[in-house]
This record gives sequence, C-alpha cells and structure tokens, in this order.
Amino acid sequence: MKYVFISIIGFFFWVGVYGQQQKSSLIISCLTNDFYLYTTYKTIDGKPFPSNSMYVITDSGVIMIDTPWDVDQTNPLLDSIENKHHKKVVMCIVTHSHADRTAGLDILKQKGIKTFSTQKTLELSKKQSEKQAAYYFISDTTFDFGNHSFQTYYPGEGHTKDNIIIWFSKEKILYGGCLVKSTEANGLGNVADANLAQWPISIKHVMEHFPKPIFVIPGHNGWSINQSLKHTLKLLYQKGKASYN
Repeated sequence: MKYVFISIIGFFFWVGVYGQQQKSSLIISCLTNDFYLYTTYKTIDGKPFPSNSMYVITDSGVIMIDTPWDVDQTNPLLDSIENKHHKKVVMCIVTHSHADRTAGLDILKQKGIKTFSTQKTLELSKKQSEKQAAYYFISDTTFDFGNHSFQTYYPGEGHTKDNIIIWFSKEKILYGGCLVKSTEANGLGNVADANLAQWPISIKHVMEHFPKPIFVIPGHNGWSINQSLKHTLKLLYQKGKASYN
C-alpha cells in the first residue's frame, strides 16, 4: 500500500509539472485593442527561453508577425486565435531568417495562409536551410489590411543582415524583433550572424524614423518598458559578450 501511495503522489507531481510546462509553452497577452503578443519557448542551456511574436485582428482577418519558435505551438496558436476572435489568420510576415521567426512557415503555407519576407530574408533562409516564405518584397513596403496598416522598415544590418522592424503608425507600435533587446537583457544574445559595428547605427536609424513609439516590442524577454531601443544601444556600446539573457 505504501508503494501505491508513493506512486500516486509521484503521478500527481508529474501531472503538475507537465501542466506547468504545457501552460508556459504558449502565452498570449493583449497589448492594446486589436494587438496581441504571443510568446513561445525553446530550451537553451537547460532552461526555457522566451521568443516574442505578435498578431493583429483586422476586418479582413488576422495578421501574424513572425511565427512561433516552437513549431509544435503553431497549430495551437492558430486554434487559439480562431476560438478567441472567431477569425482566421490570413497573412504572416517574418522579420528575419532565424528559426525563432520562421519555424512555423511551412504549417502556415499548408493552411493557405499567405507568408511574406524580404527578398534578403528569403535568400538567407535558403542558404541557412531555414523555412521560407512564399512571397517576398524588395524594399520598404506598406501593407493595408482592413482597418489596420503597417510599414516595414530595413534600418541596416544588426542582429542579422536582413533584420527589419514593423511600424504601426496610428497606434505607434514598433515591433523591433531581434534587432531590439529587451530592457531585461544583460547581453546581446545570438550574435553569430550579427554586424556589431553597424548595429548601433541601425538602431539610431530606427530611433530617427520613429521617434516616439508608445510600445517597443523586442524579440525576446519583457516588453512592458518602452526603453528597449536605448537599452540596446547601451549594450552595444558596452560590447558585452553574447548571452541569452
């Protein structure tokens, strides 16, 4: 009987831990009105590390910016969006070629969702054997969907050669992706494809073009403080060693 009791305790402990892991694998947060952030995770150095992406509810359907890092969360995300908002995702744009932005592209394409990237991102995705968007654009572009529009902007090399940001002018939301480091970050993260000399110049270009954002969304970690652009410059000037936190 003692062994049965211990087994039961062990079972419920496992269920609790498993449930916590499942709960934390996809987190959706309302940013403001039609704008939602979703966070997925990948295990790095034995710990779950977050990746931020976004979706926007429009009159013409839902727009995704970047895909889940965990490809297994792509279908749950799509289901959650449809169940919550009673609309389907119709379009996704990715902000650079790394897997934390592109991993779910094939699933989206299979479901008939239009996927976009810059031509440079498409070329790098092919070269790096990452997932690829079905469509590409060459220069900075404005997309209009129903009651919302957004602008893509390439500020120059930084985290990668192809990193772009997304700007929603009416709402003053700047989606920086991995070009921008969270105020929680103590290092520059993955710099394998970075241009450390150009990166601060590119950040300054963003700050000059979009001087008063209300929200600034970094690629990883917290986003509640909108000082991430200045913090990224600080980290770059410190020339800190690459880290994931």
